[in-house]
Amino acid sequence: MRDTTPRRLEQSPLPDFCSLPVLFALLVMAALTVTVMLLAPDSGRGWRGYSVGMLFAEWMAMVIGVALCKLRPALQRLPGRLPYAAVWLLMLLIVAISSMIAAWMDNALQMQMLRDGAFVFVRDNATIAALLSAAMLRYFYVLAQWQARLAAVAHAQVEALQARIRPHFLFNSMNTVAALVRVDPDAAERTVEDLSELFRAALGQSISRDGTLGEELSLVERYLAIEQLRLGERLRVRRELDALPLDFPLPRLLLQPLVENAVRHGVQPLREGGEVILRGERLDQAIAIEIDNPLPDMPAPGGNGHGLDNVRQRVAYRYGPRAQVQAGPRDGRFVVRLLLPEPTDARPDR
Repeated sequence: MRDTTPRRLEQSPLPDFCSLPVLFALLVMAALTVTVMLLAPDSGRGWRGYSVGMLFAEWMAMVIGVALCKLRPALQRLPGRLPYAAVWLLMLLIVAISSMIAAWMDNALQMQMLRDGAFVFVRDNATIAALLSAAMLRYFYVLAQWQARLAAVAHAQVEALQARIRPHFLFNSMNTVAALVRVDPDAAERTVEDLSELFRAALGQSISRDGTLGEELSLVERYLAIEQLRLGERLRVRRELDALPLDFPLPRLLLQPLVENAVRHGVQPLREGGEVILRGERLDQAIAIEIDNPLPDMPAPGGNGHGLDNVRQRVAYRYGPRAQVQAGPRDGRFVVRLLLPEPTDARPDR
């Protein structure tokens, strides 16, 4: 399927007016405007006028925020940059109507807050709103473009990281088949069949899109079945994964390289073999997964840490700063621990 992410990024999406940062920005802008008007030379408004002006400005900011929050889905469907123009006109219209209502109430209640008349009050408020809303929307537009470019760069980086998995996984698997052909042709044939299913599961869909934890564990089991044929009783696997939610979203081929490292660098160098332990637990709004393998006295040749670095970068991109990937010796064994929070945001590669 053709990737339409760049096209979506060019549509200049509106900011989320329902989010607290955007609402806070509207309130702060309104408060700063009234404060600057009070501090202006010869303003003559006094604290009474400042208090009423602050109440009026904050009320308008809240009305604008609620209106834009509710109308954002409809405005977003407009082509090109028209959503920003529509937002600007809507903000100007709300300020003008609110100013006319305030002028009418001032006249009806004989409050005498408007010294220059209703027309001047509405005109000045509309002019200020036009200038400030244009500046604010320009800021949001530039911010959206910057975030879109940042997301595109991050998407390209993740694609490059994930592209390294395909040849690495393929070459190692074919080496396993080559080793079995001479020793056990029947096992080699079964391994080719398993590999076909493994490649279909791993590479049949876009690797840049999320799978589930259940799918990844199934992939790991197919890989372990192949290695079990090659290593026999030297490879022992203990699974403690019942507590994990199988529908947890997970990038494809995230765990398999770690399990592969555990087998090739932890079990294979030992003459007597060893046990690989797969642990998992569900925490508060997160899951923890551990891959535990023996730690040989002499490191296996060919290890350069690229697989672990790849996992670290993919986890950081997919799950954000709350995610953790810890790796190192523990009680004479080597343990890789992944702490993955439940994803709450949508990434471009999802």
